Amino acid sequence: MSARPNQAPVSLIIKQQLVSCGWTVKPMQTNTSPDPATANIQSGLPTAPPPAGNYSAVRVYDGWLYTSGQLSWRDGRIIHPGIIGVNVSVEQALEAAAIAATNLIAQLKLAVGDLDRVAACMRLTCHLACAPTFHDHPTVLDDASAVLVEHLGHEVGRHARLAYGSSSLPFNSPIEIEGIFRLRR
Repeated sequence: MSARPNQAPVSLIIKQQLVSCGWTVKPMQTNTSPDPATANIQSGLPTAPPPAGNYSAVRVYDGWLYTSGQLSWRDGRIIHPGIIGVNVSVEQALEAAAIAATNLIAQLKLAVGDLDRVAACMRLTCHLACAPTFHDHPTVLDDASAVLVEHLGHEVGRHARLAYGSSSLPFNSPIEIEGIFRLRR
């Protein structure tokens, strides 16, 4: 995906949004590179996937951070594409959920630099591409929730959760996850 001319990098746009809300934005502390994508790799997180269209991956407003939907992208492709209960097993959906949640954390880290700036994950909204007869949404989504608690800690990472069953999702992903976070000032 190529950048449009005269378009500021997403990290600069997010920084400008934070500053306009009265936040102090400190440069990221890395030993080898100030590049946020490199910082994610150094922390064991994947590079945050770029938006697939004309929208922001993250929006920050008045101490709140909203992510766009994150899919089960890894290494440039959707992991376990398809419909849960048709051609994606529950075990594959569990892995896809963990990957999507890891991408969500990567977006969060890219936006704020230091995950300690996150005060709370307020809600996780999840869409599962699933057969009408599939009813085990909580089991699949527990892996996504576990990823947030693993990276943010129990108090910050615990969240309310909303799940939808969908007939299809972008790029044939079996899962799409978005989050709402409260940031520390």
